[in-house]
Amino acid sequence: MNQALLTRLFRTIEGSQEEPLVKVAFSIIEEEKKKGHTKLADKLNTILQGNLAKVSDYRPSLKIAKESTYRVPVDRRYKLPLATHVEHEQLRHEMVLTPEVESKILRIEKEYLARERLAHHGLKPRKKILLYGSSGCGKSMAAERIAWDLGLPFYKVRFDSIISSYLGESASNLQSLFESIEDYPCVLLLDEFDIIGKQRDISSNDVGEIHRIVNILLGLLEEYDGAGILIATTNLEGSLDKALFRRFDDFIELPKPTEKEIVELLKMTFSALKISKEINLETYAKEMQGLSYAIVVKIANDAAKKAVINSNQVISPDDLDKALEENLALNK
Repeated sequence: MNQALLTRLFRTIEGSQEEPLVKVAFSIIEEEKKKGHTKLADKLNTILQGNLAKVSDYRPSLKIAKESTYRVPVDRRYKLPLATHVEHEQLRHEMVLTPEVESKILRIEKEYLARERLAHHGLKPRKKILLYGSSGCGKSMAAERIAWDLGLPFYKVRFDSIISSYLGESASNLQSLFESIEDYPCVLLLDEFDIIGKQRDISSNDVGEIHRIVNILLGLLEEYDGAGILIATTNLEGSLDKALFRRFDDFIELPKPTEKEIVELLKMTFSALKISKEINLETYAKEMQGLSYAIVVKIANDAAKKAVINSNQVISPDDLDKALEENLALNK
């Protein structure tokens, strides 16, 4: 596990020294010391001790998914589930983010963990989050990362089941889904939220059911004060209804990666293989400037697969050049 990920994880750990998670954290610190990583061990210990010092009688108590029985509601007509569950071990969580985005996501996680302490002072954590940015910049992955860090079950809304051509059924499906998670701690992702959150144009013919769905959604977002976190994503911030926009507690833009972040992405993706000494990652990062996180990772994966298939232990410049050329041609 890399240093950045370890540091991020340790910042979310709170509790007493007797709790299993805290004991595991201390064992990790000891392992790092044995490996000779004294600076990292000291840094992790400082973070952990600081978190433990902050803990009071209002310590958060996360409900474990296995302790709760939750059944995803289905639509009345075709009995299709209104959301899809993603198993915890399948959640994507290793990300390279800008310091600003990393800080905002950590703030959401810390506020959720401290929700009982906040409640004692009449405060509430951020529970309704909007992530926006161009396609492939990690919005859905950021939502999965939050669920993974907090140990919460992760569900993704199925808009193909929610949206119905029958009058009133779409609104009914939305209400059913929101009611089902009111007392269930989980992360619910409304991916590509603009499907139903698009601007209402008074000059268009798109009235009726879509207007009813948006109005129901406005009310549901306004009233939601459940046990979990709602996360919506959109590629185009401006396409959302302004009234919907105001219902969120926080807005986070996920920009395209900088050259420095592209280098980190390449290193992370290539971590299982060696890289030829002829490859200068900074040079390749300049060529990839302007690409999304998803495309950068795809380029790296394509190069790695080519090396493995050719029975090479080292990723060559040719492997990376071919992968870069093919993907740039596809994304012109």
